[in-house]
Amino acid sequence: MNDLQRLSVNSETIKQWSLEELVAGCVDAGVPGIAPWREPVEAYGLAKAARLIRNAGLTVTSLCRGGFYTAKEPAARKQALDDNRRAIDEAAELNSAVLVLVSGGLDDRDLKGARDRVADAIAELAPYAGERRVTLAIEPLHPMFCSDRCVVSTLKQALDLAQPFPAEQVGVVVDTYHCWWEPDLDDRIDELGAAGRIALFQVADWITPLPEGVLLGRGQLGDGHIPLRELRHQVDVGGYRGPVEVEIFNADLRKRNGAEVLAEVVRRYRDHLV
Repeated sequence: MNDLQRLSVNSETIKQWSLEELVAGCVDAGVPGIAPWREPVEAYGLAKAARLIRNAGLTVTSLCRGGFYTAKEPAARKQALDDNRRAIDEAAELNSAVLVLVSGGLDDRDLKGARDRVADAIAELAPYAGERRVTLAIEPLHPMFCSDRCVVSTLKQALDLAQPFPAEQVGVVVDTYHCWWEPDLDDRIDELGAAGRIALFQVADWITPLPEGVLLGRGQLGDGHIPLRELRHQVDVGGYRGPVEVEIFNADLRKRNGAEVLAEVVRRYRDHLV
């Protein structure tokens, strides 16, 4: 059995590569999955990107990202929802079963209101996604991102948002970087598994001290404090059989040769997740 059969590399992990370089590199390394962000797909051309990936025999494990719909102002809200519909269409064109959602942050101090608007947006988008066979995957982010990026901070909050809808329409991203700290994490993952709501499993490590600019502070697999293999085992026990997607935002990795970074990701994946 190929021990890389579940591995997927998110394009942010090797951002210095173009989409074409990422596809070629993954083929050469025997990595079967990629998770592109919308920007490199747009730069390459959506239809052209879909052909490139399909002809290479790779699987698109997710498209990043939708979301950012917490604005109060009606015109901004409509713009965000329209953009999310485009993102769903793009995921469908790429044959990605998952569109990752990052909810958005705060315009003001009304955290409850922002979270209510997230629920409203998902309610509006879920049927549209279901018609196109795309699962909206709600990604809770670590609370340090609550003000500017994501008012959904825990797996329980994400599950509560997902539960009113069919599991094939709305699920949850379990991202080790964002959820490893949660109290009763085992119970939360068990709940997600029992509900059939684990839409995607993403991995990166937590390193300390945090680098300046925490957005680019994710650690290479095995460099930090997260029990990666144990969390992978738990999502598997919960019934998840999908990809293990490596998404590492790290400024130092982006300065290195892309082929070296990919080879290191493959080694670390084998050492800490297989």
